[in-house]
Amino acid sequence: MKNVFSITLLAVFALLTISCNDDVTIETYHFTDDEYTTLTQTLDIPRENFDYTPVTNGGFGSINSSDEFFHKATLGRILFYDPLLSKTGEVSCASCHKQENAFADNSKFSTGVNSQIGTRNSLPLGNTIGFIKYYGTDLSFPSGAFAWDESKASITDQSLAAIVNPVEMNHDMNSVLDLVKEKDYYQIFFNKAYNGEINEANLLDAITTFVNSISSRSSKFDISSSSTFVSNPFPNFTASENNGKQLFNSNCTTCHDRNHNAIVMSEANNGLDMNYADKGVGNLRGPNYNGVFKVPSLRNIELTGPYMHDGRFNTLEEVVEFYSSGIQNHDNLHYSLKSGNQAKKFNFTESQKEDLVAYLKTLTDQELIAEVKYSDPFK
Repeated sequence: MKNVFSITLLAVFALLTISCNDDVTIETYHFTDDEYTTLTQTLDIPRENFDYTPVTNGGFGSINSSDEFFHKATLGRILFYDPLLSKTGEVSCASCHKQENAFADNSKFSTGVNSQIGTRNSLPLGNTIGFIKYYGTDLSFPSGAFAWDESKASITDQSLAAIVNPVEMNHDMNSVLDLVKEKDYYQIFFNKAYNGEINEANLLDAITTFVNSISSRSSKFDISSSSTFVSNPFPNFTASENNGKQLFNSNCTTCHDRNHNAIVMSEANNGLDMNYADKGVGNLRGPNYNGVFKVPSLRNIELTGPYMHDGRFNTLEEVVEFYSSGIQNHDNLHYSLKSGNQAKKFNFTESQKEDLVAYLKTLTDQELIAEVKYSDPFK
Protein backbone atom coordinates (compact mmCIF):
# COMPACT_ATOMS: atom_id res chain seq x y z
CA MET A 1 0.00 0.00 0.00
CA LYS A 2 2.85 2.38 0.85
CA ASN A 3 4.46 1.82 -2.55
CA VAL A 4 1.20 2.44 -4.36
CA PHE A 5 0.71 5.68 -2.42
CA SER A 6 4.24 6.83 -3.33
CA ILE A 7 3.73 6.07 -7.00
CA THR A 8 0.45 8.01 -6.99
CA LEU A 9 2.15 11.05 -5.46
CA LEU A 10 4.90 10.90 -8.06
CA ALA A 11 2.32 10.74 -10.85
CA VAL A 12 0.46 13.75 -9.50
CA PHE A 13 3.74 15.64 -9.08
CA ALA A 14 4.70 14.84 -12.67
CA LEU A 15 1.36 16.13 -13.97
CA LEU A 16 1.65 19.32 -11.95
CA THR A 17 5.21 19.85 -13.16
CA ILE A 18 4.14 19.50 -16.81
CA SER A 19 1.14 21.79 -16.36
CA CYS A 20 3.32 24.51 -14.85
CA ASN A 21 6.00 24.33 -17.52
CA ASP A 22 5.04 26.64 -20.42
CA ASP A 23 7.67 25.04 -22.67
CA VAL A 24 6.02 21.61 -22.64
CA THR A 25 3.48 20.86 -25.39
CA ILE A 26 1.38 17.72 -25.31
CA GLU A 27 0.06 16.73 -28.74
CA THR A 28 -2.80 14.30 -29.27
CA TYR A 29 -3.17 12.72 -32.68
CA HIS A 30 -6.27 10.97 -33.90
CA PHE A 31 -4.42 8.88 -36.49
CA THR A 32 -1.36 6.68 -36.51
CA ASP A 33 1.46 7.50 -38.91
CA ASP A 34 0.35 4.78 -41.32
CA GLU A 35 -3.30 5.88 -41.16
CA TYR A 36 -2.43 9.51 -41.78
CA THR A 37 -0.20 8.60 -44.72
CA THR A 38 -3.10 6.69 -46.28
CA LEU A 39 -5.59 9.47 -45.62
CA THR A 40 -3.43 12.27 -47.00
CA GLN A 41 -2.88 10.53 -50.29
CA THR A 42 -6.44 11.58 -51.13
CA LEU A 43 -7.59 14.01 -48.46
CA ASP A 44 -6.44 17.35 -47.13
CA ILE A 45 -7.30 16.94 -43.46
CA PRO A 46 -5.47 17.77 -40.22
CA ARG A 47 -3.76 15.19 -38.03
CA GLU A 48 -6.21 16.10 -35.28
CA ASN A 49 -9.91 16.37 -36.13
CA PHE A 50 -11.63 19.73 -36.27
CA ASP A 51 -14.05 20.55 -33.48
CA TYR A 52 -17.51 19.86 -34.91
CA THR A 53 -19.51 20.55 -31.75
CA PRO A 54 -22.77 22.14 -33.00
CA VAL A 55 -23.84 25.53 -31.67
CA THR A 56 -27.50 25.52 -30.66
CA ASN A 57 -28.04 29.02 -29.18
CA GLY A 58 -30.88 27.57 -27.21
CA GLY A 59 -29.70 24.51 -25.33
CA PHE A 60 -31.78 21.89 -27.10
CA GLY A 61 -30.27 19.06 -25.06
CA SER A 62 -26.67 17.94 -24.66
CA ILE A 63 -24.40 17.81 -27.70
CA ASN A 64 -21.88 14.99 -28.02
CA SER A 65 -18.33 16.26 -28.59
CA SER A 66 -16.26 13.10 -28.11
CA ASP A 67 -13.45 11.96 -30.39
CA GLU A 68 -15.84 9.41 -31.85
CA PHE A 69 -18.32 12.20 -32.60
CA PHE A 70 -15.64 14.23 -34.41
CA HIS A 71 -14.65 11.17 -36.43
CA LYS A 72 -18.29 10.80 -37.46
CA ALA A 73 -18.51 14.44 -38.50
CA THR A 74 -15.25 14.27 -40.45
CA LEU A 75 -16.43 11.11 -42.18
CA GLY A 76 -19.69 12.89 -42.97
CA ARG A 77 -17.76 15.80 -44.46
CA ILE A 78 -15.88 13.44 -46.80
CA LEU A 79 -19.10 11.70 -47.86
CA PHE A 80 -20.84 15.05 -48.36
CA TYR A 81 -18.24 16.05 -50.96
CA ASP A 82 -17.75 12.64 -52.58
CA PRO A 83 -19.39 12.16 -56.02
CA LEU A 84 -19.18 8.38 -55.70
CA LEU A 85 -22.53 8.68 -53.94
CA SER A 86 -24.00 9.30 -57.41
CA LYS A 87 -24.34 6.59 -60.03
CA THR A 88 -22.32 8.47 -62.65
CA GLY A 89 -19.71 9.72 -60.19
CA GLU A 90 -20.39 13.35 -61.07
CA VAL A 91 -22.73 14.66 -58.37
CA SER A 92 -22.17 15.01 -54.62
CA CYS A 93 -24.28 16.54 -51.86
CA ALA A 94 -22.11 19.63 -52.22
CA SER A 95 -23.07 19.96 -55.89
CA CYS A 96 -26.47 21.26 -54.78
CA HIS A 97 -25.41 22.67 -51.41
CA LYS A 98 -22.41 24.92 -52.01
CA GLN A 99 -20.43 26.38 -49.15
CA GLU A 100 -20.02 29.75 -50.89
CA ASN A 101 -23.83 29.97 -51.04
CA ALA A 102 -24.31 29.02 -47.38
CA PHE A 103 -24.91 25.45 -48.55
CA ALA A 104 -27.68 26.42 -50.96
CA ASP A 105 -27.45 26.51 -54.76
CA ASN A 106 -27.11 29.70 -56.81
CA SER A 107 -29.01 28.06 -59.68
CA LYS A 108 -32.81 28.17 -59.90
CA PHE A 109 -32.84 24.37 -60.05
CA SER A 110 -29.88 22.09 -59.38
CA THR A 111 -28.36 19.75 -61.94
CA GLY A 112 -28.29 16.04 -61.14
CA VAL A 113 -26.85 13.00 -62.90
CA ASN A 114 -26.78 12.97 -66.70
CA SER A 115 -27.43 16.74 -66.69
CA GLN A 116 -30.99 16.28 -65.45
CA ILE A 117 -32.58 19.36 -63.89
CA GLY A 118 -34.49 19.27 -60.61
CA THR A 119 -37.89 20.82 -59.95
CA ARG A 120 -37.29 22.83 -56.76
CA ASN A 121 -34.66 25.24 -55.53
CA SER A 122 -32.16 23.72 -53.07
CA LEU A 123 -32.71 24.69 -49.45
CA PRO A 124 -29.69 26.03 -47.49
CA LEU A 125 -28.08 23.80 -44.87
CA GLY A 126 -26.34 26.46 -42.80
CA ASN A 127 -28.65 26.35 -39.81
CA THR A 128 -30.25 22.92 -39.52
CA ILE A 129 -29.29 22.66 -35.84
CA GLY A 130 -31.82 25.43 -35.16
CA PHE A 131 -34.67 23.27 -36.43
CA ILE A 132 -35.35 20.90 -33.60
CA LYS A 133 -36.81 17.95 -35.46
CA TYR A 134 -33.78 17.95 -37.76
CA TYR A 135 -31.52 17.26 -34.82
CA GLY A 136 -33.75 14.56 -33.41
CA THR A 137 -34.64 16.15 -30.08
CA ASP A 138 -38.16 15.89 -28.71
CA LEU A 139 -38.98 19.15 -26.96
CA SER A 140 -42.27 21.04 -27.03
CA PHE A 141 -41.21 23.71 -29.52
CA PRO A 142 -42.55 24.20 -33.06
CA SER A 143 -40.55 21.97 -35.38
CA GLY A 144 -40.39 21.23 -39.05
CA ALA A 145 -39.36 18.45 -41.32
CA PHE A 146 -37.04 18.65 -44.31
CA ALA A 147 -37.68 19.56 -47.99
CA TRP A 148 -40.00 22.24 -49.35
CA ASP A 149 -43.03 19.99 -48.90
CA GLU A 150 -41.91 18.79 -45.46
CA SER A 151 -41.95 15.24 -46.79
CA LYS A 152 -38.70 14.18 -45.09
CA ALA A 153 -38.65 13.92 -41.31
CA SER A 154 -34.89 14.41 -40.92
CA ILE A 155 -31.58 15.05 -42.62
CA THR A 156 -31.06 11.29 -42.65
CA ASP A 157 -34.27 10.78 -44.64
CA GLN A 158 -33.42 13.65 -46.96
CA SER A 159 -29.90 12.34 -47.60
CA LEU A 160 -31.17 8.89 -48.51
CA ALA A 161 -33.82 10.39 -50.78
CA ALA A 162 -31.20 12.44 -52.63
CA ILE A 163 -28.95 9.41 -53.18
CA VAL A 164 -31.71 7.24 -54.66
CA ASN A 165 -33.62 9.98 -56.51
CA PRO A 166 -33.38 9.25 -60.26
CA VAL A 167 -32.85 12.93 -61.10
CA GLU A 168 -30.39 13.76 -58.30
CA MET A 169 -27.90 10.91 -57.69
CA ASN A 170 -29.77 7.89 -59.07
CA HIS A 171 -27.83 5.35 -57.01
CA ASP A 172 -28.78 2.46 -54.74
CA MET A 173 -27.34 2.10 -51.27
CA ASN A 174 -25.90 -1.38 -51.77
CA SER A 175 -23.81 -0.12 -54.67
CA VAL A 176 -22.75 2.96 -52.73
CA LEU A 177 -21.63 0.80 -49.81
CA ASP A 178 -19.66 -1.46 -52.13
CA LEU A 179 -17.80 1.57 -53.51
CA VAL A 180 -17.14 2.98 -50.03
CA LYS A 181 -15.71 -0.36 -48.87
CA GLU A 182 -13.13 -0.18 -51.65
CA LYS A 183 -11.61 3.03 -50.26
CA ASP A 184 -8.95 2.64 -47.57
CA TYR A 185 -9.61 6.11 -46.18
CA TYR A 186 -13.25 5.26 -45.56
CA GLN A 187 -12.32 2.06 -43.76
CA ILE A 188 -10.08 4.05 -41.39
CA PHE A 189 -12.91 6.40 -40.47
CA PHE A 190 -15.56 3.71 -40.13
CA ASN A 191 -13.15 1.83 -37.84
CA LYS A 192 -12.88 4.85 -35.56
CA ALA A 193 -16.47 6.07 -35.70
CA TYR A 194 -18.52 2.89 -36.06
CA ASN A 195 -16.29 -0.01 -34.99
CA GLY A 196 -15.61 -0.81 -38.64
CA GLU A 197 -19.28 -1.34 -39.59
CA ILE A 198 -19.86 0.09 -43.06
CA ASN A 199 -23.61 -0.01 -43.52
CA GLU A 200 -26.42 2.25 -44.65
CA ALA A 201 -27.40 3.47 -41.19
CA ASN A 202 -23.86 4.47 -40.25
CA LEU A 203 -23.15 6.16 -43.58
CA LEU A 204 -26.30 8.28 -43.34
CA ASP A 205 -25.63 9.01 -39.66
CA ALA A 206 -22.19 10.39 -40.56
CA ILE A 207 -23.66 12.74 -43.17
CA THR A 208 -26.30 13.86 -40.67
CA THR A 209 -23.66 14.53 -38.02
CA PHE A 210 -21.66 16.71 -40.40
CA VAL A 211 -24.66 18.66 -41.67
CA ASN A 212 -25.90 19.29 -38.13
CA SER A 213 -22.49 20.74 -37.26
CA ILE A 214 -22.78 23.50 -39.88
CA SER A 215 -23.59 26.35 -37.51
CA SER A 216 -23.92 29.92 -38.76
CA ARG A 217 -23.40 32.20 -35.78
CA SER A 218 -20.95 34.98 -36.77
CA SER A 219 -23.06 37.45 -38.75
CA LYS A 220 -23.31 41.13 -37.93
CA PHE A 221 -26.74 40.35 -36.48
CA ASP A 222 -25.28 37.67 -34.18
CA ILE A 223 -22.53 39.95 -32.92
CA SER A 224 -25.09 42.64 -32.12
CA SER A 225 -27.79 40.42 -30.62
CA SER A 226 -25.30 38.79 -28.24
CA SER A 227 -25.07 42.04 -26.25
CA THR A 228 -28.31 43.92 -27.03
CA PHE A 229 -31.92 42.81 -26.71
CA VAL A 230 -33.22 42.10 -30.19
CA SER A 231 -36.12 44.59 -29.89
CA ASN A 232 -33.75 47.46 -29.15
CA PRO A 233 -31.67 49.34 -31.75
CA PHE A 234 -28.28 47.71 -32.26
CA PRO A 235 -25.37 50.13 -31.65
CA ASN A 236 -23.26 48.78 -34.52
CA PHE A 237 -26.14 48.80 -37.03
CA THR A 238 -26.63 51.66 -39.44
CA ALA A 239 -29.84 53.67 -39.21
CA SER A 240 -31.11 51.82 -42.28
CA GLU A 241 -30.32 48.40 -40.79
CA ASN A 242 -32.06 49.27 -37.52
CA ASN A 243 -35.09 50.62 -39.38
CA GLY A 244 -35.18 47.40 -41.39
CA LYS A 245 -34.95 45.33 -38.22
CA GLN A 246 -37.90 47.21 -36.73
CA LEU A 247 -39.93 46.72 -39.91
CA PHE A 248 -39.07 43.02 -39.94
CA ASN A 249 -39.99 42.53 -36.28
CA SER A 250 -43.29 44.35 -36.82
CA ASN A 251 -44.34 42.60 -40.01
CA CYS A 252 -42.51 39.30 -40.53
CA THR A 253 -42.14 37.50 -37.22
CA THR A 254 -45.44 35.66 -37.35
CA CYS A 255 -43.61 33.25 -39.65
CA HIS A 256 -39.92 34.02 -39.09
CA ASP A 257 -38.10 34.03 -35.75
CA ARG A 258 -36.79 37.48 -34.84
CA ASN A 259 -33.67 35.82 -33.38
CA HIS A 260 -33.25 33.59 -36.46
CA ASN A 261 -32.52 30.56 -34.31
CA ALA A 262 -35.56 28.32 -34.62
CA ILE A 263 -38.94 27.78 -36.23
CA VAL A 264 -41.94 29.99 -35.57
CA MET A 265 -44.06 28.75 -38.46
CA SER A 266 -43.06 25.47 -40.07
CA GLU A 267 -45.06 25.85 -43.31
CA ALA A 268 -47.37 28.36 -44.97
CA ASN A 269 -48.96 29.52 -48.20
CA ASN A 270 -47.49 32.95 -48.84
CA GLY A 271 -49.59 33.85 -51.86
CA LEU A 272 -47.12 33.37 -54.67
CA ASP A 273 -49.86 32.29 -57.12
CA MET A 274 -53.58 31.77 -57.45
CA ASN A 275 -52.94 28.43 -59.14
CA TYR A 276 -49.84 26.40 -58.29
CA ALA A 277 -48.23 24.05 -60.80
CA ASP A 278 -46.37 22.59 -57.82
CA LYS A 279 -48.92 21.97 -55.05
CA GLY A 280 -46.24 21.65 -52.36
CA VAL A 281 -47.57 20.08 -49.18
CA GLY A 282 -50.88 19.73 -51.02
CA ASN A 283 -49.38 16.88 -53.04
CA LEU A 284 -49.18 14.92 -49.78
CA ARG A 285 -52.12 16.16 -47.71
CA GLY A 286 -54.75 17.30 -50.19
CA PRO A 287 -56.29 20.56 -51.52
CA ASN A 288 -56.42 22.35 -48.16
CA TYR A 289 -52.61 22.45 -48.34
CA ASN A 290 -52.18 23.43 -51.98
CA GLY A 291 -49.46 26.04 -52.32
CA VAL A 292 -48.20 25.44 -48.78
CA PHE A 293 -44.40 25.23 -48.56
CA LYS A 294 -41.72 25.18 -45.90
CA VAL A 295 -40.88 28.45 -44.16
CA PRO A 296 -37.08 28.48 -44.49
CA SER A 297 -34.45 30.01 -42.25
CA LEU A 298 -33.41 33.51 -43.32
CA ARG A 299 -29.83 33.19 -42.12
CA ASN A 300 -27.40 34.04 -44.92
CA ILE A 301 -30.32 34.89 -47.19
CA GLU A 302 -28.10 37.31 -49.10
CA LEU A 303 -26.09 34.28 -50.27
CA THR A 304 -28.87 31.77 -50.92
CA GLY A 305 -30.71 33.22 -53.93
CA PRO A 306 -32.60 32.66 -56.11
CA TYR A 307 -35.56 32.59 -53.76
CA MET A 308 -38.78 30.63 -53.12
CA HIS A 309 -39.38 26.95 -53.83
CA ASP A 310 -39.17 27.56 -57.56
CA GLY A 311 -36.36 30.12 -57.54
CA ARG A 312 -38.58 32.73 -59.18
CA PHE A 313 -36.98 35.75 -57.51
CA ASN A 314 -33.33 36.52 -58.23
CA THR A 315 -32.79 39.30 -55.71
CA LEU A 316 -33.85 40.29 -52.20
CA GLU A 317 -35.28 43.45 -53.69
CA GLU A 318 -37.71 41.32 -55.72
CA VAL A 319 -38.67 39.34 -52.61
CA VAL A 320 -39.42 42.48 -50.60
CA GLU A 321 -41.41 43.95 -53.51
CA PHE A 322 -43.48 40.79 -53.69
CA TYR A 323 -44.48 41.06 -50.02
CA SER A 324 -45.09 44.77 -50.47
CA SER A 325 -47.42 44.58 -53.45
CA GLY A 326 -47.66 41.10 -54.99
CA ILE A 327 -49.26 38.66 -52.51
CA GLN A 328 -52.06 36.70 -54.20
CA ASN A 329 -55.34 35.96 -52.40
CA HIS A 330 -55.14 32.16 -52.60
CA ASP A 331 -57.73 30.14 -50.67
CA ASN A 332 -54.97 28.74 -48.43
CA LEU A 333 -53.15 32.04 -47.91
CA HIS A 334 -51.78 32.23 -44.36
CA TYR A 335 -53.93 34.39 -42.07
CA SER A 336 -51.04 36.75 -41.23
CA LEU A 337 -50.90 37.74 -44.91
CA LYS A 338 -54.60 38.60 -45.08
CA SER A 339 -56.44 41.83 -44.38
CA GLY A 340 -60.06 40.87 -43.91
CA ASN A 341 -60.88 38.59 -46.82
CA GLN A 342 -58.19 40.01 -49.06
CA ALA A 343 -54.47 39.50 -49.47
CA LYS A 344 -52.53 42.03 -47.44
CA LYS A 345 -50.56 44.71 -49.24
CA PHE A 346 -47.79 45.95 -46.98
CA ASN A 347 -47.15 48.85 -49.34
CA PHE A 348 -43.66 49.58 -48.09
CA THR A 349 -42.13 52.87 -49.18
CA GLU A 350 -39.00 52.79 -51.32
CA SER A 351 -36.96 53.74 -48.25
CA GLN A 352 -38.53 50.96 -46.19
CA LYS A 353 -37.77 48.42 -48.92
CA GLU A 354 -34.14 49.49 -48.89
CA ASP A 355 -34.05 49.26 -45.10
CA LEU A 356 -35.49 45.73 -45.09
CA VAL A 357 -32.89 44.55 -47.60
CA ALA A 358 -30.14 46.22 -45.56
CA TYR A 359 -31.32 44.38 -42.45
CA LEU A 360 -31.54 41.01 -44.19
CA LYS A 361 -27.93 41.42 -45.31
CA THR A 362 -26.83 41.67 -41.66
CA LEU A 363 -27.66 37.94 -41.43
CA THR A 364 -24.71 37.09 -43.70
CA ASP A 365 -21.98 35.04 -42.02
CA GLN A 366 -18.72 35.42 -43.93
CA GLU A 367 -16.92 33.06 -41.54
CA LEU A 368 -19.26 30.19 -42.46
CA ILE A 369 -18.45 30.33 -46.15
CA ALA A 370 -14.70 30.44 -45.46
CA GLU A 371 -14.56 27.84 -42.66
CA VAL A 372 -12.10 25.11 -43.65
CA LYS A 373 -13.78 22.38 -41.61
CA TYR A 374 -16.87 22.70 -43.83
CA SER A 375 -14.95 22.78 -47.09
CA ASP A 376 -14.13 20.15 -49.71
CA PRO A 377 -11.51 17.80 -48.15
CA PHE A 378 -10.46 16.14 -51.41
CA LYS A 379 -7.13 17.09 -52.93
